[in-house]
Amino acid sequence: MRYRIKHITRYNYAARVTRCYNLANVIPRDTARQRCLSNRITLSPLPSTTHKRSDYFGNKAFHFEIQKAHSELSITAVSEVEVSDNGNAPNLDLGISYREALEYFSNASKPEILEAREFLLSSPLIETTPVLADYARPSFDPERSLKSCVADLTQRIFNEFKYDPHFSTIATPLADVLKHKKGVCQDFAHLQVGCLRAMGIPAKYVSGYIETLPRPGEEKLVGADATHAWIAFFCPEEGWVEFDPTNNSMAGHQHIVTAFGRDYFDVTPLRGVIFGGGAGPALNVSVDVSRVAGSQT
Repeated sequence: MRYRIKHITRYNYAARVTRCYNLANVIPRDTARQRCLSNRITLSPLPSTTHKRSDYFGNKAFHFEIQKAHSELSITAVSEVEVSDNGNAPNLDLGISYREALEYFSNASKPEILEAREFLLSSPLIETTPVLADYARPSFDPERSLKSCVADLTQRIFNEFKYDPHFSTIATPLADVLKHKKGVCQDFAHLQVGCLRAMGIPAKYVSGYIETLPRPGEEKLVGADATHAWIAFFCPEEGWVEFDPTNNSMAGHQHIVTAFGRDYFDVTPLRGVIFGGGAGPALNVSVDVSRVAGSQT
């Protein structure tokens, strides 16, 4: 499956910005199941400098500076990505058990295991707490397969939490999300990552896009898609496995990865420092995910 993603971010400032320094995570990364075939980033005003690099987590970070006064900032990223999907749903009941996985993480010295164990630690937006472990524990039978345990937790979050875009901001504590059982995809991903870490399973926050299809007979609205978030956990037999608690599914060919991190703070689509600008800039984000002609259906 091949996709074209157009991601536009616009800021309108109350007062002029004299200069700014920014970091954007808007370039889809290469993973075991996807390849970024092309990417083009357009900025207005024109930047004084730009720089691309691979960050600590292997994401494709884009830095830019604007050294002239401006009252608006626009960044447009257009990417083409190829995503693979073998079409076969895995048997979640097979594979290493939760108990065996815990023993493996405790004793293994392989580099990939040592690297994965970094994602057991609390992070700026996800504090691993006993409360999260208490919520997750009913899904984790020691003799059950690890994948099945994670799938059960995914389904519980999907069934027990209400998607409510008006309830939270990215700064809303996980304790409030858990208490009120409301939130958006970022909240549900943070919650599941925190639960997995509390149960001794390394887990990452995944930022990206998901293809949304219109209802039969309706046209898809251009720019009406949005960024999306889900999780990846480390399975000793298979490496990083992705689940989407917002949609109660494993990540498939409609999930397009931009970046991996400890939480949203590591993979924010755009952040930086501005000089000037006044209070409360107006932000508008437009995302369009479309299949490239000739892709499979």
